[in-house]
Amino acid sequence: MQTVQAARFGGPEVLEAGEAPDPVAGEGEVVIEVAAADVIMLDVLVRRGAPGPWAVEPPYVPGTGVAGRVASVGTGVDAGWIGRGVAAKPGRAAVNAGSGSVAEAAEGTSPTGGYAQLAVAPADALLEVPEGVALREAAALVNDGMTAMQISQAARIGDGEKVLVMPAGGGLGSLLVQRAAAAGATVIAAAKGRRKLDLARELGADHAFDYSESDWLERVRQVAGDGGVDVVLDGVGGEIGRASFDAAARGGRFFAFGAPSGGFTRIDPQESRDRGVSVVGLMELPMEPGDQKRLPEAALAEAAAGRLKPTVGQSYPLKQASDAHSAIEGRAVVGKTLLLP
Repeated sequence: MQTVQAARFGGPEVLEAGEAPDPVAGEGEVVIEVAAADVIMLDVLVRRGAPGPWAVEPPYVPGTGVAGRVASVGTGVDAGWIGRGVAAKPGRAAVNAGSGSVAEAAEGTSPTGGYAQLAVAPADALLEVPEGVALREAAALVNDGMTAMQISQAARIGDGEKVLVMPAGGGLGSLLVQRAAAAGATVIAAAKGRRKLDLARELGADHAFDYSESDWLERVRQVAGDGGVDVVLDGVGGEIGRASFDAAARGGRFFAFGAPSGGFTRIDPQESRDRGVSVVGLMELPMEPGDQKRLPEAALAEAAAGRLKPTVGQSYPLKQASDAHSAIEGRAVVGKTLLLP
């Protein structure tokens, strides 16, 4: 099969296309014929060798999420899965490892294995793709759909609240715009570039501002009115994320879950207490046992019902994975980026 391997840690050039033996499903596993592989910022961070909770050493096959059809099943797996459309996070099943079910073990799998024509995944962690959802759309929801449901659930956005979403033109941000709009909020989108701002408006944003412009925060405050916004969903981090905290109203909620601009936003605890603003970081988002499967299933169900639309802005052939990574690092993508084997 064709695959892409990170030969070492480094820039996009370390991603090398090549051939590898077809994988064989072990006990509790399936092999998926990949129709589309998700590409997210986590893939970039792991490729760079950034510190994190993942145990990955090169050479390895990147890829945290795929969608396709089950090609074969291992021992103990219902053969009825063969041919069915599924989405999954690749990884080997940890059967009889003292960690509970295969699905529970899958929650701790390394973020690798998706950049290939065939990917292995634990059968208990498979997400069946509902009727009406294309496989490419399902691939776009494996990771960002789960996170969008997790964040919107934690934010408890109410009808009539004012919500700042940033960056609003990416895979995750575009979903959060839709979730906030569906909750009845006034959605203020922030992103860089006209294409991303236009997308945010299409998806339900009431206002959209370019945070590369010097007066963006002032314009957010103008439309938010006295007091500021009730909820800030900060997926940018860095100086922009820090500035967005100043838009939060007294008693508001601030969620810092992204770091593409130079690290996660850090707010002084005393400042947040003085203003009565609750601050929740990525690792502090509530996550119950089973949510790794329940939340993306909920996102897929919302997509099937027509209430959530993943935006696939660009796709690349599998062998051009390095180009996809370069585009993400260069902030040149809109919506979701996929690899197509």
